[in-house]
Amino acid sequence: MTSAPTALQPPAPRRVFHLVLANSLVASVVNFTVWFAVTFFVYLETHSVFATGIIGGIFLALTAGSGIWFGSLVDHHRKRDIMLASSAASLTLYGASLAVYLAAGRETFRDPTSPVLWAFVLLLMSGVIVGNIRGIAMSTVVTLLVPAADRDRANGLVGSASGVSFLVTSVISGLLIGLSGMLAVLLLAVVATAGAIVHLASLSIPEERAERTGDEPNRVDLRGTIALVTAMPGLLALIVFSTINNFLGGVFMALMDPYGLSLVSVETWGLLWGVLSTGFIVGGLVISKRGLGRNPLRALLLANVAMWAICSVFAVRSSVVLLAVGMLVYMCLIPVAEASEQTVLQKVVPFERQGRVFGFAQSMEQAASPLTAFLISPVAQFVFIPFMTTGSGAELLGPWFGTGPERGLALLFTIAGVLGLLLTLAAFGTRHYRRLSRHYRDAGVAVPADSTTGSTGEPEPAMAA
Repeated sequence: MTSAPTALQPPAPRRVFHLVLANSLVASVVNFTVWFAVTFFVYLETHSVFATGIIGGIFLALTAGSGIWFGSLVDHHRKRDIMLASSAASLTLYGASLAVYLAAGRETFRDPTSPVLWAFVLLLMSGVIVGNIRGIAMSTVVTLLVPAADRDRANGLVGSASGVSFLVTSVISGLLIGLSGMLAVLLLAVVATAGAIVHLASLSIPEERAERTGDEPNRVDLRGTIALVTAMPGLLALIVFSTINNFLGGVFMALMDPYGLSLVSVETWGLLWGVLSTGFIVGGLVISKRGLGRNPLRALLLANVAMWAICSVFAVRSSVVLLAVGMLVYMCLIPVAEASEQTVLQKVVPFERQGRVFGFAQSMEQAASPLTAFLISPVAQFVFIPFMTTGSGAELLGPWFGTGPERGLALLFTIAGVLGLLLTLAAFGTRHYRRLSRHYRDAGVAVPADSTTGSTGEPEPAMAA
């Protein structure tokens, strides 16, 4: 896999893995900061729940639509090259967003129907979305550099890095918006993304690649990817299970910021999420030390059960304390769900197609969230908020549930949680769950192939993540 002497091979993959992970951490901080900040900014400028829901829907719809193509790019290019291209595209889009922000007046961004506002949002969202290429590539880098026995722990470490980025993002996005609007956010995005490009360009990811067989480098190959997914017993069911979980993500995407900002200031909200994101770090670290057990599928469904249960109770009262406790547990469980799916895919899918399968999974799973976001935000704005403010809901439920706009949002959280909990509990009894569990237990290990030597490409001896 590398021309270096065998005695030098073990440190090289370990060092490269951690350096690439650190670089991805910086890129993730930038993208999360932009995503949080633009949502805060638009809500505070327009005071429109509908607008924030549309932003969430646009983001997730574009994510769903681009996943398969991004996965194809990852499979057909060297991992370092495609990650560099991703960051370069983000840098260009963030720079364009900065130019629009400086050229437009502040009043322009206070009108939720302003074309300039939505052009600004689309530029920023595109910069964030193209960063998803790095996430898909990072999942394949784990397969490339980490032995199969340690991949669940490596995925946990990736989850902890995501938690660190979320913590940093949560703290700085609210503070930056509260203190200086979007200007500081955009300057940070441009400078930090440029720094990540320079650092990644200095790294070398060892990767043996097979000779081209006539496919174009950016070929999507949707038909072949679908055939691969459907041919493996239960693999499509795994994606469906994760899709169900993403319905919860759509509800949170559309309603969580308006609900939280109705309870506390934007500065407090950002700091609170900085504290809560430590749960993400803790969850990832626990996985990196203990793994996911013999059946990651069971861990995935149990995490989904707990997440939906939290969604059904954390908004029963207008309490930031209740919200914080529920979200802390929820954040601890996110790495379990994500690492479970990644571990299964990294084991059963051939390495040369993992980018496309990860991209396909991303598109399928994220398709649930835009649907939820687009439906929930207008329903919240025009049905549930009036229902719990001046409508019959205020009379029927108000004496014990409370009244007001935030109670309309809270009622939606509770209903979504109950429905999701019932669906996930039903999934435990399906034959797809049993088949996929058996297939994971009996499957061989997907490893990078060296086309010139026929070796597996697996670093030896085993590297602990």
